Amino acid sequence: MPAPDTSVFDTSVFGQDFRWGAATSAYQIEGAVAEDGRSPSIWDTFCQVPGAIDNGDTGTDACDSYHRWAEDVDLMRTLGLDDYRFSIAWPRVMPEGTGAVNRAGLDYYDRLVDALLEAGIRPNATLYHWDLPQALQDRGGWPERATAQAFAEYASVVAARLGDRVADWATLNEPLCSSWIGHLEGKMAPGLTDLTAAVRASFHLHLGHGLAAQAVRAASPGEVRIGITNNLSTCEPASDSEADLAATRRADGHINRWWLDPILGRGYPQDMLDVYGVELPAQDGDLATIAQPLDWLGVNYYFRQIIADAPGAAAPSFRQVPGPGPRTAMDWEVHAAGLEELLLRVTKEYGVRNLMVTENGSAYRDTLTADGEVLDPERAAYLEEHLAACARAVAAGAPLTAYYAWSLLDNFEWAYGYDKRFGLVHVDYPTQRRTIKSSGHRYAEIIRAHRAPA
Repeated sequence: MPAPDTSVFDTSVFGQDFRWGAATSAYQIEGAVAEDGRSPSIWDTFCQVPGAIDNGDTGTDACDSYHRWAEDVDLMRTLGLDDYRFSIAWPRVMPEGTGAVNRAGLDYYDRLVDALLEAGIRPNATLYHWDLPQALQDRGGWPERATAQAFAEYASVVAARLGDRVADWATLNEPLCSSWIGHLEGKMAPGLTDLTAAVRASFHLHLGHGLAAQAVRAASPGEVRIGITNNLSTCEPASDSEADLAATRRADGHINRWWLDPILGRGYPQDMLDVYGVELPAQDGDLATIAQPLDWLGVNYYFRQIIADAPGAAAPSFRQVPGPGPRTAMDWEVHAAGLEELLLRVTKEYGVRNLMVTENGSAYRDTLTADGEVLDPERAAYLEEHLAACARAVAAGAPLTAYYAWSLLDNFEWAYGYDKRFGLVHVDYPTQRRTIKSSGHRYAEIIRAHRAPA
């Protein structure tokens, strides 16, 4: 594969209303897990499971953004960001999941939102980025309908407090990970390996999305725009055999269609219902609730998937085959064309009218120089290559309105702990010192070039 073009590419195709941003999530950056009334989340619990997290790491301290948020807002201003996508920690706001509201938790996000607006940065708030209050998990978690109803209650509380200043809301981040990786594969919290629980969790996450969308619209003092983010991947067969083609169809259903069809009014794909063999816990009106009108759809993209059949494996019975391209430190293949393909697919196949790339990024080893610079040319090249793919998609008709790099900061990377770094800003965890990397400076340069007069 040829080296990525590292020249300055033309961003004018995006238009002057295009939004440039970066993303984080609460558990990955905030730390302060036992301060000011926050209760444990399922990730606090999962981090205590021996062997669950690389190096035995936890999110206890993370990037200490709970205390250093003002410094982080200054970094965003330095980078020239238009938007900041962050998540709100449910156990910080409602420690028991329902009922009593922790005012100190809401106050934290109130201060953050005000500081963002003062800096000229638009907040984009995600209500759920995987940190379910452990109190709700103890009562059954996402496989139970009551959790979807509790999520709507929490969404209403947050929107009533912040909805006069926060216009953009994502209900869920990557429900695939919560359901399939957390309840089927056991590699993320809550660490289950139960297909029935996973399918039930996926349904109640979708129901929670619909109920929360209604709650935010009803409770917000101002006008709001509701979205959801899904991590999508192109799925390509490893060969032209009938078995691999069928496996690729199952993979696409498991990774993409199961998460797009219901929220966009198509119901659940029948072929995947047959594959799973699990009856959905649906009640009258649920599918309509799930298909609430969306103001925007978020696409999180990291890699494509090359699929082969997996005879004898449990449903959905497919396996991933390594691709031929260069790989990141996560051992993920770099394949920017997949992002272009996905943006065009959701535009043409689903008729989506407002798309955001809500996460896109790469983990690499950084080089720290003697004079304090942090060099990461591979990440800068990755960024350019994927932005070029976005530009091609827009030129072909994709209604892309924003791009958010993952991530603003190096952070707690879930089961990978602190070893994998995705940030535009390097974090020295012992001192919490922040340093903008060469990729961050490159991103700022691209943003400035886009804003420059023609």
